[in-house]
Amino acid sequence: MSGSGQAVLQVQDLKTVFATRAGDIHAVNSVSFALAPGELLGVVGESGSGKSVTMMSLIGLLPMPPAEVRQGRVEFGGKDLLKLGKRELQALRGRDIGFVFQDPMTSLNPVFTVGFQIMEPLRKHMGLDRRAARKRAQELLELVGIPDAERRLRDFPHQFSGGMRQRVMIAIALACDPKVLIADEPTTALDVTIQAQILELVKELRQKLGMAIIWITHDLGVIAGIADRVMVMYGGQVVEYGPVREVFANPAHPYTRALMTTIPSVRGERAEKLNVIEGQPPMLSQHPTACPFRARCPQAFDRCARENPGRYTVAPEHDAACFWDHKTGGERHV
Repeated sequence: MSGSGQAVLQVQDLKTVFATRAGDIHAVNSVSFALAPGELLGVVGESGSGKSVTMMSLIGLLPMPPAEVRQGRVEFGGKDLLKLGKRELQALRGRDIGFVFQDPMTSLNPVFTVGFQIMEPLRKHMGLDRRAARKRAQELLELVGIPDAERRLRDFPHQFSGGMRQRVMIAIALACDPKVLIADEPTTALDVTIQAQILELVKELRQKLGMAIIWITHDLGVIAGIADRVMVMYGGQVVEYGPVREVFANPAHPYTRALMTTIPSVRGERAEKLNVIEGQPPMLSQHPTACPFRARCPQAFDRCARENPGRYTVAPEHDAACFWDHKTGGERHV
């Protein structure tokens, strides 16, 4: 696996299953990756590709049951997070690993002020008294660009716009200066101007705090602008992984190339019709024994239906899970 040296977070062979009446849903299948200190890893893929479930599996945020992490190792701070008890994980979440959820309205408690919700992790994890916690909470609201922060600490979530609620969520996640921040599509609810401000804020925080970030998104343009490394997921698996410039310049997996063709172009005199990836994502009711992208892949051949490809090295620190060698235009003989 590429990029695993001196990792602050290292995930090996992670498998997560949801048990249902109709059978198991194999949501995460043998996912491995590493996150270096201060690095921003972008995670991209269609809805249902396993991005959010993978990250929630790492720190015990999935309901168990029906979810069950059946295999893997998640190394952080010299410990395997998958072996920690509930209390140990609760102590770690918010203090060492922050998480920004996609929907702030369902993540914030409607009956408590935002000030109380920002102060809670500060008092629990950092031992600040009420006065110090309130001062820090005000600083955090100012940091994420909420005006009149002192007064707004007394407001409730419903008194904020969707974009402002997302800023509050980011403030809560940053409260204890975590070593790792996991952001699950944090700018989805924001307009492009506010999105640009949040992205600029994240860049500044990385430089200031040396914080490592996992940024989950559908927007390849965002990843191109802020990420060091990109992980492309499909069918609960990692299909391509490598430095963002290398992957964007030389995408090795047919799914990555297909995703890149769907990016709208602003060039030319007339707007062109958006490209789409024909077909549907795979059903996850069976453990994958073949390439999950084969039904939608223009390069698919017999071997793709018989075997599930591992991740092959295509360039330094760049690998892809594909039997087709796009450089030679033929089957990869490994």
